[in-house]
This record gives sequence, C-alpha cells and structure tokens, in this order.
Amino acid sequence: MAEVSRNVPPQLSRMSTTSYFPTIPRGVPKAAISYSQSVNEAPYTALMGVIVDGRYPERHAVTPRCRVRKQVGGTNRWRLPDSLGSDLLGSRQAIKSINMPYNSNMINIITAENPQSSLHLEADKPYVFHQVVDRPVTVSQVPSTASSKLGLGLLSRESTVLVRAPSRLRGPTPSTSGPIRKFVPANARPATPKDIFLYHSKKSQSFIGPGYLGPLSKYDVVLKCLGMDWELHRPYLQKSEVLSQLLKQAGEPHMQKYYRNPASETLDTYIKKNNVYSNEYKDISNRLSMVEGDDEGPKKLDHPAHTSEKRISSVTMIKLDIKDPLITKTAMAVALGNLYHDELDVDLEDVANVLAASSQIGYKALQNGCARLMLNNISYKTVCRYHHACTKYQQEEVVKACERWLELNLLPELSNQIYLREISMELLQKILKSNRLYVPNEYTVYRTLSYWLFLQLNSSIQLMPSHSTVLSYFNSLPKTGSFLERDDGQIYGPLFSAVRLQGVTDTNQIRDMQLMNILPQSQLIDLLTQHYHALQGGGDMSALKHFNTGAIRQGFIIDDEPHYHSEVLSIHGFHFELKAARNAIGQLSIYMQRLKPGDPILSFRQCESHTFSIRTDREVRYCIMVQDSGDDLKTTGIVSQKFGLGEKVGKSEILQLDKIRTPLYISFSLLFPAS
Repeated sequence: MAEVSRNVPPQLSRMSTTSYFPTIPRGVPKAAISYSQSVNEAPYTALMGVIVDGRYPERHAVTPRCRVRKQVGGTNRWRLPDSLGSDLLGSRQAIKSINMPYNSNMINIITAENPQSSLHLEADKPYVFHQVVDRPVTVSQVPSTASSKLGLGLLSRESTVLVRAPSRLRGPTPSTSGPIRKFVPANARPATPKDIFLYHSKKSQSFIGPGYLGPLSKYDVVLKCLGMDWELHRPYLQKSEVLSQLLKQAGEPHMQKYYRNPASETLDTYIKKNNVYSNEYKDISNRLSMVEGDDEGPKKLDHPAHTSEKRISSVTMIKLDIKDPLITKTAMAVALGNLYHDELDVDLEDVANVLAASSQIGYKALQNGCARLMLNNISYKTVCRYHHACTKYQQEEVVKACERWLELNLLPELSNQIYLREISMELLQKILKSNRLYVPNEYTVYRTLSYWLFLQLNSSIQLMPSHSTVLSYFNSLPKTGSFLERDDGQIYGPLFSAVRLQGVTDTNQIRDMQLMNILPQSQLIDLLTQHYHALQGGGDMSALKHFNTGAIRQGFIIDDEPHYHSEVLSIHGFHFELKAARNAIGQLSIYMQRLKPGDPILSFRQCESHTFSIRTDREVRYCIMVQDSGDDLKTTGIVSQKFGLGEKVGKSEILQLDKIRTPLYISFSLLFPAS
C-alpha cells in the first residue's frame, strides 16, 4: 500500500483527503400495497396455505388508521392475510368472502380517494366527493327554457359532458360551476313497453323500427291496444291470425290525425278530463295538438306542424280490445316484437304473460315457443302461474306437466314456500285426491292445508309463517265452533276431507290439531276412537274399507347416489322398516320388513314409550310405488300378505330397479284389514 502511495501525485493525494464522496444511496423501497388492494386480496393470500420459504404474503402496513374499518367482503376476519393453516372456520369464511359479490362498504373502500374517508359513513347518506376545481364537473347543456317545460310536466333528457379545469389551478378554492348534477344513465331506468318493442323490431333490417319519428312506409299499421299506439308493419302481421284478419276488415290505408308526441297527448288528456277548462278551450287545445297527415300546400309559420315532425302520413288503423289481466303492456310489447324475428326471445319472468298475449293475437309459433320454455322451467316459483295461464289458453301439455310436478313436490317443496298461496282451491283438491300424490306422512297433508288456509285468510303476509304463528292464529279465533263449521269456513270442508286422519298417531300432532280448532271436534273424537279400537283389536282398521282412499301413506326421497336408506313406520303396535338398499351389481332393492321389539334400528324412545304387539301374524295390505320426475312409475300393486316376527316371514315383496334416475319418490301405503 505504501508503494502505491508513493506513485500517486501529491495533488491527487491532497484532493483525496479533502474531497467529499457521497455514500451510495439505498435502494428505492418497494411501493406499499394500497389499503383497498390489501383488503381485496386478503382472503386469497390467506387461502394460499403455509409459505414454503417461511415468508408471509405482502400486505399493507399495519397502522391504527388502516385497522379501522367496518367490513371486508362477506366476513369480518380478513384484516391481515395470515396463512390459515388448520383453521377450518377461517377457511370457510374466506371461501364465502371470495364467492360473495362486493357490498356497499367494499365498494366504498376500493373506489374512495382515501380509505379512511370511506369508513364509518352514515348509512342513510350517499358518499359525497370533495368539491375541488380540478375534479370533473357535470355541466348541463339543456337550454334555460327547460325549466318552463318542467312546469308543464314535460321531462326531457339532459346531455352532459365532463369538463376539467386547468391543471394550474390546484388550490382548494370552491368551484364556480355550482353543485354537481345527479346524472342517471339511460340504461338505469326501467325499460318501458316502447323500449322493449323497439329492441325486438330492430332485429329486422327490412323496415325501420317503431321508434322512428319520421314518415313511415305507406303500408304501416297502427294498432290501438291497452291504451297505447303500436306502430307495426303489414308484412310481419301475417304471422298473427287475429291481426291479419283485422287488417283485411280495415281496408286500405287512409289519412289519420296523430299527436305529435306523447307529452302533447298527456297534456290534452289532462285538459279534457279537467272541469276547469271550457269546451271551447278544449277544442282549441285538441286542434293544436294534432297534425294533419296531408302535408300538401303552404302553412303559416305559427302552424303547429312546424314545431315538430309529423309521425305518420297514411296508415291503417286497427283496434283490439283486451280485458285479460294476464296481458300486460310489457307482454304485448314482447309478443308484437317477436313478430319481427323468427327466433324466440322471451324472458322467463314474462313467459306466462307473453303466452296470454300471443294467444290473444293468434301467434301460434310464439305460443308453442312459450309452451316449450315453460316445460323446461317448472319450479315452485312458476308452477302455479304456468298452470293458470296454460289452463286458460289450452296448453294441455304444460298443464299436465304442472300437475305432475305438483303430485311429486306439493308436500315436500311447495308447502314450505310462500308461493303456496298461488295455488287455487280446485287445483289443490285435485292434486290431493290423486293416486300418484307423494306423501312423506299423513300429517304433512294436514299441515300443508292449514298453511294454505292461513295464507288465504292473511293475504298481506309476504314471508312463509312459522308453525307457531299458524297455530296461534287459529287458536285465537272464537271458540264457538271449529273453523270448518263457520259460515266462511264451510267451503274448505272438501279440502280437509282429503286428509287421512287415521294415519296421524303422534300425540303432539293430534294436540296441535286440537289447538288449531280447524276440524270439528266430532272428527277428532272419531279419530281417537278408531285408534283405541285398533289397539284393542290387534291393529284391525275395521272402519276403512277402500284401500285407495284409506291406506296410510309414508315415503322418502332419494336425490343422490343411493346406497342405503331406512325409515320406520309405526302404527297400532306394529313397526315396519321401510328400506331402500343397493346391492353389489348396482340394483336398488326397495321393500319393507316387520321389526321385533328391541330391534337395533328402533330408537330408545320408540322402545320405551311405544306399544308393541307380539302377534305372530298380521295380515297387511300394502303397495310400494316408485316414481321419478318424469312419467316412469313402478309399483308392486296392492298385495295382501301376513307378516310374522321371523326374518323370512317378516319381509314384503322386493321391488327391484335396474336403472336409477334421481330423484326417486318412494311411497309405501298399508292397511290392516279386519282379521
């Protein structure tokens, strides 16, 4: 080192000792993750599991400000994205927060200028941006005369532009442009029937759409229906039997008078109905609001034709009177709009109303399309509405499909939904008397009827009531007699006659029936008498003569891959196991077997409190029926057999199924004849 120093010139040696050399600057720190991004990605990073190199995922700096928030996603656990490990509850909540859409709090956090400003806001007030001049402001380009139009109730669309102030203005000075106007996009408002009609008609490029305000083709047709003027085109109306017939009767087009715009029509209608204005003024207003179709000859400058373009020149006017409440303006717009294209374009929400509208105008292709759409979308939400519309307009295939769906799902599904109120009494009675009705147990029939009756008497209820609510309501009625014995309750008597009361043996269920006081006391006394005689007579049901109307029903549904399913049916001291089991070759075996006292499948309560008969042979008439969601039905028929306590003599006939198509509705019906 000394040799190197000797070779350095003295000027450089002196400079090295006196000069300043700055230290190498540190690396620029990585930009911290924004708070909103950290909140958004926290569930994903938490679900990544244990990191291999031991480092935790990158996250926003932990400060008191960042830890203040109301909610993240669908849960409140994802403040910090630590690995979950074996936290099963945390994993479940993380998955839930990922699958759920953003709520209002999350949107405020992500879109806010400052995360802190989006927290703890008042729930009933919207977020207000800071009013600074460098923020885009909304400036209206509507003339000042718009205010006078608003006074007459004539609303016009406002076009808006975004204007940014010069970038040199950076101070927090108040903006001189006034408060920001609330702008609602056109697609945010509900679609009107005219909008729906225009959407469908635009699919055809042969003719201009009905929203066009200029002169239309000379073959144009105006349909007056449901209080609206529908502008149609003659070639497309040939698809409709009713409209084409009306065209033939109407003859050739001729000149018509029309309102220049809907606002003029609204104002003129108001003047006509108001008694304040004189008849002379009404005539003047009507004349000024209308435009002659003939545009030949000069007009003065004050002629109303100069203020707006004429809508039509020469048209054929037809009129269709409709008084069906199923046919709405929206449904008519969809039905008429489908005349302009061949493919079916109908929303599921409106398909029943569109079917009614298409039937009214005689559009067979649309009727068949709506029927096919209904067949593929029957559910507890739509079955009653579809059945009502298709019954009225002779769509027998859909009617049968709805009734078939109700036979299988009335008691297990529809009875638990508020849509139960929509089923009519005639249809409900027809389904309950069907031999193919799936019944989980006899008490569900009574329970469904009591819920349906409650919904009919309380039409303002919007949610399905609880059992205690229904029980309390009927128990609060006057005790002068049962509900079915009152004048307003006698019409419901045939419905409750479909309940096979002899199958209700549980004491708690019988007590609820007594508290509701719907059925006459004589029927309940007769029920208890039959139970007593059956217990004393070895199970004989001497009062029941016909199997199809008196057999006790119980069943279950197999809606997944079946391997084994078992239930217990207890009646008058005899206990049967209702079983469905799959064997080694994939066949499903369905049968019932009599149980011995103390059998392991019986619960402790059943063994302790239920009556057991040790009768060695009990003649039973039974029927096992298996149905799927289609029309497939397999049954043993009505079989008479003596059941003993032994394994070989205590098993019924076995029903084998090779092909299984879930869900399967399995029903057991049995009756003890007099011995």
